[in-house]
Amino acid sequence: MKSQKTILKIINYIDSVLKYTNNVDYTGFRNNNMMVEACVFNLSQIGELVNKLDNEYILEHSEIPWFKMRGLRNRIVHDYEGINLNLIWEIIELDLGILKEQLLELTN
Repeated sequence: MKSQKTILKIINYIDSVLKYTNNVDYTGFRNNNMMVEACVFNLSQIGELVNKLDNEYILEHSEIPWFKMRGLRNRIVHDYEGINLNLIWEIIELDLGILKEQLLELTN
């Protein structure tokens, strides 16, 4: 039950990032500091929530890129000035939709 609540929170953060970046290209993203900060914050929160999941749950669902999610959080938190916006954009554009679908399957 705790894991389900955590997964739903992660999905909410994903939804926020996707909403913020809807109909925006990389240039629009990069040039909007408020959007960048909001998205980076939400991505870091996703990684923080992964830290709250039991290792057993993570191992049961090894198809989810849990360690990459944690790793992104660590990169954001410990090197904010050095964040690679191209990488953040690629994650938003290519990975978040897929991740959301994978996580939704865990809630069924």
